[in-house]
Amino acid sequence: PTNYYASMTEIDRVDAVIAQWQRERPDLPTDAMAIFGRLGRLAMLAEDAINSTFVRNGLQRGEFDVLAALRRSGKPYELNPSVLAQTIKLSRAGMTGRLDRLEAGGLVRRLADTDDRRSIRVALTPTGLELIDRVVGEHVDNEEQLLADLTAADRRELDRIVRKLLGGALARR
Repeated sequence: PTNYYASMTEIDRVDAVIAQWQRERPDLPTDAMAIFGRLGRLAMLAEDAINSTFVRNGLQRGEFDVLAALRRSGKPYELNPSVLAQTIKLSRAGMTGRLDRLEAGGLVRRLADTDDRRSIRVALTPTGLELIDRVVGEHVDNEEQLLADLTAADRRELDRIVRKLLGGALARR
């Protein structure tokens, strides 16, 4: 694929760094450094591509996360702010700021909780529902494009390896 060969200069930068370390410190194993160097570069490129979808639609990534969590919750697309904060791994204070911005944009609304008058629920508005449905479609298309150079078998193998690596990293925390 042409994209693969066009991106070789990016990979060569990692190879150049590894070659320098091998020359200067031949005692160091550099295979992990090479893998994490490439993973880091890939993460930066992917993050830029993924965030471009959100920015094009007037959202920050964190705002997308809130709208997506509400949408995934199913009808009536409502959650308690604490549950929402837990779902996207955010502090309550951070959640308040995001909700303020989304509410000001007409994408969510805060409602009194009918089961507990001391509590509120956060709900997608019809505008928020329309936006998240459109943006999540664009987001998935974008991610598919980012993986277009991989076969189905490549994707399964990559998923298996990343799961294993992630599981080990989480176990060591």
